[in-house]
Amino acid sequence: MGVAMQNLLLTLAALACPIGMGLMMLLMARQSRSRPPTAPSGGAEQELARLRAEVADLQAERSDMPEAGRG
Repeated sequence: MGVAMQNLLLTLAALACPIGMGLMMLLMARQSRSRPPTAPSGGAEQELARLRAEVADLQAERSDMPEAGRG
């Protein structure tokens, strides 16, 4: 394999990632424009409320810990 062929292959390999990423971004943007935005379902709202309650419980539990125990 000649030096020119090696340089061509290295250049193609180096450009494969950014070109692929650009194509994925383009396709994802096009796909998101074609779908109308949807409101969160009741299940998602319930999950969000459950997670917020869990965070509040963990914060309360953490505030009960002595200062030396943190970290």
